Amino acid sequence: MTPFIAELIGTMLLITLGCGVVANVVLNSTKGHNSGWIVITTGWAFAVYIGVVVASPYSGAHINPAVTIGLAAAGAFPWESVPSYLLAQLIGAMLGAGIVWVTYKKHFDITADKDGKLAVFCTAPALRHYGYNLFGEGVGTFVLMFAVLFFTDATITESDTVIGLGSLGALPVAITVWGIGLCLGGTTGYAINPARDLGPRIVHGILPIRDKRDSDWSYSWVPVIGPITGSLVASLLYLLLMTP
Repeated sequence: MTPFIAELIGTMLLITLGCGVVANVVLNSTKGHNSGWIVITTGWAFAVYIGVVVASPYSGAHINPAVTIGLAAAGAFPWESVPSYLLAQLIGAMLGAGIVWVTYKKHFDITADKDGKLAVFCTAPALRHYGYNLFGEGVGTFVLMFAVLFFTDATITESDTVIGLGSLGALPVAITVWGIGLCLGGTTGYAINPARDLGPRIVHGILPIRDKRDSDWSYSWVPVIGPITGSLVASLLYLLLMTP
């Protein structure tokens, strides 16, 4: 599997499960209807875990343009590989959103709440104030990127024997995203990932969803610029702290 395909599939799994848990909570007549914020944040954390497990051996499992750009800014990833990663992440996010729509189509059809339908695909602020919302997305992504830069590989090697965490090595990322959602996600819905918001938002605009609203393009730049800015600040601080 190439890094491009790995990022595409990893991001697709992330969005299939992440947007899927939102659909399960907000759409009418689902088994998880109105089960709340804890379910949504937990579902997104598990979505990150599964996406990272699948993609990590082949691409490093960025599955997030802000992480890709932040790692490149920190000197931990080649800039020439950034465009292909970003493209793969956007395509994967769009595919994942499409899968969620097909899976929950009958529930979309019987849900009257147009904002709820949009929420399955992308984020929206609890209180709309672009500067405040931009800062919130930046802070959440700063925490994510800063933590990622300090993750270490807990692997012990002895001759030909390798003892490590294996797939459990993806847990730190999942727990970090879970914590961000629980603690900081209440202002904007914590996109903290440009592809996670932009890809599904595009799909919402394209799909023939019954009685849908507009895709709120006036807000769409916030969950793109905010995460990238937060990630770059985290990388800059990391370099300042760690450079001798």
